[in-house]
Formats: sequence, C-alpha cells, structure tokens
Amino acid sequence: MTAQMPARKPARPHFSSGPCAKPPGYDPAKLATEVLGRSHRSKIGKTRLQLCIDLMREVLQLPDTHRIGVVPGSDTGAFEMAMWTMLGARGVTAMAWESFGEGWVTDAVKQLKIDPTVIRADYGQLPDLSVVDFSTDVLFTWNGTTSGVRVPNGDWIPDDREGLTFADATSAVFAYDIPWDKIDVATFSWQKVLGGEGGHGVLILGPRAVERLETYTPAWPLPKVFRLVSKGKLTEGVFKGETINTPSMLAVEDAIFALEWAKSVGGLEGLKARCAANSAALDKLVQERSWLGHLAADPASRSMTSVCLTVEGADEALIKAFAGLLEKAGAAYDVAGYRDAPPGLRIWCGATVDAADIADLGPWLDWAWAEVKATASA
Repeated sequence: MTAQMPARKPARPHFSSGPCAKPPGYDPAKLATEVLGRSHRSKIGKTRLQLCIDLMREVLQLPDTHRIGVVPGSDTGAFEMAMWTMLGARGVTAMAWESFGEGWVTDAVKQLKIDPTVIRADYGQLPDLSVVDFSTDVLFTWNGTTSGVRVPNGDWIPDDREGLTFADATSAVFAYDIPWDKIDVATFSWQKVLGGEGGHGVLILGPRAVERLETYTPAWPLPKVFRLVSKGKLTEGVFKGETINTPSMLAVEDAIFALEWAKSVGGLEGLKARCAANSAALDKLVQERSWLGHLAADPASRSMTSVCLTVEGADEALIKAFAGLLEKAGAAYDVAGYRDAPPGLRIWCGATVDAADIADLGPWLDWAWAEVKATASA
C-alpha cells in the first residue's frame, strides 16, 4: 500500500546546498545585459565588476582595511590561491571536521609538502578550538557545508595572533556576523547564500595577509591564475575589478542582481534573519519526527545554512531512494547528504529559501519516509 501524496508542494522546491536556490522573484530577463559581448577590460566591464565588489563590501559590512576581489575557480580556487601564495612562511595548523577541511589538509600535505598540525573531529562535531596554536597559520572552514557544523563565533581567535587565519567562509558569509578583525583571509563563492552562479570565487584579504604577500615568496612555482604580486607589491587591480583571467560577465550580472535583492530585504541583517527563520522552520520539522535528527547535535555549532540531518536506520541506498522520490514528485530537489558524509539528508536553509517552503516540505518527508519503509519491508 502506497502512502497518500500531500496536496501541496513547496512553491520553490530548491533545497540544494550548491548551487543554491535563486533569490525570490529571480528571472534571467531581469538581468542587466549591456555588458554582454563586451570586454571585461572595457570601461563598462570594469565598472560592473567594481559595482559587484562594492555591493559585496556594503552587504557584508566589510571594513576598508580589507580588500575584496573576484578570482577564478569558485571558493576552491580562491582558497587554494591563498594557500599557494601565503603558506610556508611559518608553521601551519589545518582544522578538518568535514570534506572541504580535509581537502585543505590534503593540499597542504600532498601538494605543498607542508607538514601541518591537523586537528580533526568527526562529522557532526567541532574540534576543541582552545588547543589551536596561533603562532602558526590556521586553516579552517567557518561553516562546514558537508557536515552542518560551524564555529559559533570568532572569540576563539586572539587579537595578538602571530600567524594568519584562513577562513573558508563559503556557506557562512551573508548568513552570520563575521568578525573581520579576526580574519586575515576569507574565501567564498556566489553560489551559496546569494544563490548566484558558480565558477567564480571571492578572495578577501586583511592587511596582515597583504603584508605576507609583499614580504614572502613561496618556494614552489605559482600558476598564472594564482599570482597576486608583481615586483614585490600587491596587484591592486585584482581588487578593483581587473580580474586575473576572463570572468563570465553574465555570472557577474547575476551576482549583482542577488546583491541588490539582498539590500532590498534589509542587507546583512535581513539575510541573517531569513537564514534563522529557515533553520528554525526545519528544526521544528525535526523535533516533530522521531526518525529525524540533527547530525550536528550541539545547537551552538549547528549550521543555519547547510543543515545536515540523520535518518533512522539510513544507508546510502535508502537515502538515494528517499531523495529520488522527492525529486520525481517535484517536492524537493538535491536533498541527499554529501557523498563523503554519513548517509542522511541535507536541506539548504540559506537566505534565498523561503521558510514557508520548508514548512511545506514536512508532509513530503513523511510521505517519502513511509514509501521507503514500505519498500524495505515488502
């Protein structure tokens, strides 16, 4: 016997953790297109890139002490650019509690041949932040997209640190308050909380990172797309819209649309409020269902954007069937957990999602659960 399908579907069933839901009201026809077909180095091209940078600074409330630039290769490209250009000057501590943190460990050990101190925690847990040695450069993810675990704040980072802090903040910016005085390097991509397009990364540098770049030359060769210094000085043009390689100006216009939408909902405070409302709506669904749980048990370190859920008795096959049923019904797309994470669900609760759609997801979770259980017992 099959379960009864719910009558109402989420109006926008886009719960992917990247690329994420487009902003409400998004329509490609609304994008400005005057720059398309023009050089990114033309006056209009540089003007639009600079506008995108200025809007990011405004919405993020980024201080003038920090530079912001658009770089190749999404968040991964931006973080690897920072690692390749600045690591090696002193010891390194790499923190890993999910897949991308482990990726930075792999880069440091196998690619850069650095022997970092590695501080790990299992999926769903946060390592002991009090043991971090800040005489070293410290690599960490602010919000673990694949584990649903985040650092609660920046209080664990000292003001008098000797090393640099490198924060992979791709699922955190635009969702939390980031203490920029604690962060020397931050990276993200537009495809997360803004619901922008992929392929481009954003690199934020504080003054201590700029000093490192201008006073230290790595022992290894740097690909052209990683080079941020010329004749011992920072290439300032990168942070004024003069990108290292050719960007997609369509993706830039898409990001500008998302940033202007962000301003329309109250800027950073509005985005944070939407994330909080979404994660609260999902937590309500979890609390009402005994077979659902949070992978991140501690609410203080639980993500409000990439929320990872446990499902009673789940294995990979069950989750694949569960997510497949929801997708086929058009009720929820891309909700299976990350491939390296424990089998479970992952529901994006970033600012471009509407809380009403998360509430409407609840009956569909019940339906899919009933279906997979019935199949398993048949």
